[in-house]
Amino acid sequence: MCIAIPGKVVKIEGRKAEIKYPHTTQTAFVGDENIKVGDFVRVQMGVILQKIEEQAAKESLEAWEQAES
Repeated sequence: MCIAIPGKVVKIEGRKAEIKYPHTTQTAFVGDENIKVGDFVRVQMGVILQKIEEQAAKESLEAWEQAES
């Protein structure tokens, strides 16, 4: 099982998006034209799977931070 950590889209060029995570930035394929800069998304295997609400993303990121400490 793979767990996707939420990331924030910071840049889109064509079908590639730059996704910012707490400790890194990665590139992912944009499959949905509704994704835009500023959206929070879940990525798996280099593909954006879904857009998620900002509040849900922040809660998930807080839980990840607590698990790391």
